[in-house]
Amino acid sequence: MINKEQEKITKILRCPIETIMALEEKMTKITHKENVIEQLIKENDLITADRLERLGVKNKKTEEIYSAIIKKIIIEDKIFTQKLGNVSAAKIEDCQRVLDFIQNNLPPLYGFFLKKEKAEELFKKEPPQKILAYLGYSSVDEMLQKEDLEEIFAALRFVEDSDWLNNIFFKQYENLTAEDFETREVKLKVLSEKWRVVAEKFVAKKYHNISHLKEFGVIFVIPISLNIPGEILRMFTLILHYYYEVKFYSDVFKQYSNDVDFSQKLITILKGDLGGKLSNDSLKCEWLIIQQYLAKDDENDSRLFIPHINPEAIHWYKAGNDIINFGNLLKDDEEDFSFWRDLDWVGDFFINNEGKEELTSFNLIDNIMTLVKEKERVKYLYHHQEALWNEIFVRYFSREKLEEMIKQNLLKGVIQL
Repeated sequence: MINKEQEKITKILRCPIETIMALEEKMTKITHKENVIEQLIKENDLITADRLERLGVKNKKTEEIYSAIIKKIIIEDKIFTQKLGNVSAAKIEDCQRVLDFIQNNLPPLYGFFLKKEKAEELFKKEPPQKILAYLGYSSVDEMLQKEDLEEIFAALRFVEDSDWLNNIFFKQYENLTAEDFETREVKLKVLSEKWRVVAEKFVAKKYHNISHLKEFGVIFVIPISLNIPGEILRMFTLILHYYYEVKFYSDVFKQYSNDVDFSQKLITILKGDLGGKLSNDSLKCEWLIIQQYLAKDDENDSRLFIPHINPEAIHWYKAGNDIINFGNLLKDDEEDFSFWRDLDWVGDFFINNEGKEELTSFNLIDNIMTLVKEKERVKYLYHHQEALWNEIFVRYFSREKLEEMIKQNLLKGVIQL
């Protein structure tokens, strides 16, 4: 018999009621845990009511709730900005101050990354001509002698064209072995002033000034400001997200380091297109592993409506917890950063000013991104929905088991229970 909690979660996740009922039946048989969906949605409703009270929302209209959440984020962005010395994303020293704060307040992470001497060898075999021209060097040897290797590797992402990168430079990865990798600390780095002009198009396209190199263990910040609301808080969340993402994938690289086809597995993981397929065996309980946010490109991608889990939501969950802890460290007694704890999967339907029902996400990242895109009137929901799929899995197993099973089954693209 269908209950109201099942109906509600299918409405939030936009999937058929039969999908949730079948999933719940199979997961109950496997774990012997009953009424998980019912308990999850009841908890969702209690948390939502609590947060609305803490926000001081009275009439519960979508617009009022959204306005209250955005107001809170703006205040918190201001706290982060001011407490760190009125930092600006456009200044190298300020970006470094942000990175120093993160590194001073988190334990170091170590991963399995490409050796620096191997990276130099790759550059020598396939010289990055556009980078050489931009920096004014006639030879790779001269460039490597005078420039920072990590900056050169980062610049591949925004100086060289994608055809050369994928078909020539990255093709060298086919010959990499585990011996070309080593264990070292994840590096947070601000790029120097020389890259500002050439990186502007990259930043404008990505709509943020941060990126990462999974195989090289580097998260880099380009000192360019987009002059958007919530910029410093978003900068923190993105750096933290990449921090955990780089560590996550390095664990997977290490996992396959003894395999004869290590290089091919490395390439598949870096491409991020696992192409996992379900068996279509109705008796099996299967969870698709999706590495990306499919809804960014197509909110009606069919894979979004079947049971799936997403490592991206794991990284955001960890980043969100760090934001709470950092907010408390900054010691602003008037602002309650604990508001965001365990909210990544929480959301509900409310009536808007037009009298229509509308889903509202309480996910911190959704709302930061919505604030950033406020002028374009873009509203984000997919971080919440993907986190909710993850949370269903967690309720049957654990958060640790979720991460463990994704790593173990990443290349298959599906978890079969």
